[in-house]
Amino acid sequence: MQLFKALMVNKKEDQVTAGVKQLKLDDLPEGEVLIRVAYSGVNYKDSLAAIPNGNIVRFYPFVPGIDMAGVVVSSSDPRFQEGDEVIATSYEIGTTHFGGYSEYARIPADWVVPLPKGLTLKESMIIGTAGFTAALSVLRLEDNNVTPDNGKVLVTGATGGVGSFAVSILSVLGYDVEASTGKESEHEYLKKLGAVSIVSRDEVYKGEIKPLGKQKWAAAVDPVGGETLASILSQIQRGGSVAVSGLAGGKQVPTSVFPFILRGVNLLGIDSAYCPMKTRLKTWHRLATDFKPANLEDFIHQEVILEQLPEVFPMLLKGQVRGRILVKL
Repeated sequence: MQLFKALMVNKKEDQVTAGVKQLKLDDLPEGEVLIRVAYSGVNYKDSLAAIPNGNIVRFYPFVPGIDMAGVVVSSSDPRFQEGDEVIATSYEIGTTHFGGYSEYARIPADWVVPLPKGLTLKESMIIGTAGFTAALSVLRLEDNNVTPDNGKVLVTGATGGVGSFAVSILSVLGYDVEASTGKESEHEYLKKLGAVSIVSRDEVYKGEIKPLGKQKWAAAVDPVGGETLASILSQIQRGGSVAVSGLAGGKQVPTSVFPFILRGVNLLGIDSAYCPMKTRLKTWHRLATDFKPANLEDFIHQEVILEQLPEVFPMLLKGQVRGRILVKL
């Protein structure tokens, strides 16, 4: 009987605890592909899994972690063979299906992506769901005819996981990136990632949302949502697009119909969890080729092991992380 380590969260009454436990392979849920996990990452969702009202985990005890990369140990699906290097993110992983904070994971084959040439397992998890979401956002902008010639592209929440990757990807592709952050200390970091200019949060949303404002940006990548998104929509150029992927600023968007019917602005919703596999494969290929940042190591805020995860979860919830926290198993 093989034993291995996993981080488990458990809930009793209103208290959620998180700690490393020993599991055996029979404890893992069903799936065609057994993976020896090498790396995972810490996302906002993962931090929510460790608090009482996070509304992420559906049952307890549970192994969170919405990202993982590793090597196939065994597979009953012919698409994957022992020794294959693979990525598994999104779908039900880390929410209703045991996730990546475990030395071993058993995953449905339909959720598994072969590691593309051009990426290592470690690099794929530096990217993780955050970088994948940013890449999906850029792809959607491209599909809606946003090009570097159109003008500036705004990225909000620019020091976070999605935002920082969006800045880098857009810069690599030749876009004129304007990064928005409330952290003055991070301006040099954002310039290093490729931001041409930096604006404060107050310059994006000044506390008042006009039906239509001055046309400032050709497009935007917005993981913030809420009133920030409403303000951005009113300032997008005619025919421009906004790719939205988050709600850190709130789930209500108090906008009017004017940006859409008078300027033809496109609001593009980004769903990284259930996007089709064809799109998923295309996105990972781009991340391994022309979307790939020059130095992925620059995105690592901290590298931790399973035992350290309970200490870093609150950092994500408080917005104290720049880039990505990598988990080595």
